[in-house]
Amino acid sequence: MTFPPFLSAPSRVVTTGAGLLDESLAAQAVATTPVDWRPPLPGTAEALVRVLSDPRRQAANELAARRLTAARPQLVGVRRASEVLGEALAGGAFLHAGPPITWERASGPLRGALIGAMLLEGRAGDERDAERGLAAGEAALRPCHEHGAVGPMAGVVSPSMWMFEVRDEEHGGLAYCSLNEGLGKVLRYGAYGPEVLERLRWMDEVLGPVLAAALAATGPLDLRALVAQALQMGDELHNRNRAATSLLLRELAPAVVEAAPGRAAEVLRFMGGNDHFFLNAGMAAAKAATDAARDVPGSSMVVAMARNGTDFGVQVSGLGGRWFTGPAGVPDGLYLGSYGPDDANPDIGDSTITETAGLGGFAMAAAPAIVRFVGGEVADAVRATRSMYEITLAEHPAYQIPGLGFRGTPVGIDVALVARTGVLPVVNTGIAGRVAGTGQVGAGLVEPPAQAFVAALLALAAAANDPIS
Repeated sequence: MTFPPFLSAPSRVVTTGAGLLDESLAAQAVATTPVDWRPPLPGTAEALVRVLSDPRRQAANELAARRLTAARPQLVGVRRASEVLGEALAGGAFLHAGPPITWERASGPLRGALIGAMLLEGRAGDERDAERGLAAGEAALRPCHEHGAVGPMAGVVSPSMWMFEVRDEEHGGLAYCSLNEGLGKVLRYGAYGPEVLERLRWMDEVLGPVLAAALAATGPLDLRALVAQALQMGDELHNRNRAATSLLLRELAPAVVEAAPGRAAEVLRFMGGNDHFFLNAGMAAAKAATDAARDVPGSSMVVAMARNGTDFGVQVSGLGGRWFTGPAGVPDGLYLGSYGPDDANPDIGDSTITETAGLGGFAMAAAPAIVRFVGGEVADAVRATRSMYEITLAEHPAYQIPGLGFRGTPVGIDVALVARTGVLPVVNTGIAGRVAGTGQVGAGLVEPPAQAFVAALLALAAAANDPIS
């Protein structure tokens, strides 16, 4: 009697879920094939069927990912916010990070930054006067993302601030971000004391005009190439920008000296003493790239992740400018001095645009030194990047990771893949003090709320047969 091949072949056991069964069989010398399977996020099964079966989805996601990775962001100018964002700031409005929010729901660091902006612009005589005006609605609050801009942490933009101007040479889009103030007690972390305002006024009177003149002399700088090089020098371009800042400084230093010889030393000293100076230019570059992928009907790719200190929000290519939100979480990380978790505000800032573009937490494997800043081990950084390939649509052709055999960074977060795997985007971030005026208290990792991605998936399912208007 002969047996079918599958009965005579050596047996193998496929295991999934909890590792106890696999470990028990291995102890008995039974060959196993472990499968890393997880159930989809609760409440998403029916919506997943509709979204995954949408005939537009594959081609739409390929187009959105291709647009994002083909973007060629160039730093083309440094200009006043009043000049380039005048309409958005009309009527005394301020821009802020994250999805829309009101003064009543604003967190401590956002309130602190808005108070500082009122004082900076001469619209209030003191802190109490500024608070009264903001509570009375004297300044409309508008999201940076809805006006072609991004802002780190509180992300507050007022008319006198200078902005990096980035143009996507491939698709023609423009994006803006304010200049970086440095670390510690700074406006973006919600501080507004005299030293904060003095620094901002110096940036208005000296730094902005000098950089504008220098960049006019150098011509556009290729940020895509600069980011690619910085990744290979140990940056991940969110919480570690040391190499990128050095590269930018090398490009601009001669022109700074020629444009303003009398102020060159103080400008270069300020830039060179701030390892995060490049961050804001990199954020604008990421914004320009992700904006190129917007409004593709049927696409389930995320084009923005942002936090306002109260809410975490996402926007999806196939769903226009709609925000899908959940509560912002408190980062888990390392704290400065005597600060601890009780001092931390929930996550805040538009800097998650770096993760949306395949950088930051998604590129942690390129920056082993980052673990000293956000906690964890080198293996954790590598593991974080590898896990992001599970929820993304592409690998960036220019942004490569030497430690992974020059594999491209994972890019193009797919809401459907997030729901299907239960894997959430990895985000590394600074931590702002929850009390207005405190400033930075630490840095670490934060997990986005699953409900923001679930809400986006449900909206995609509802629109599965309806092209975006």
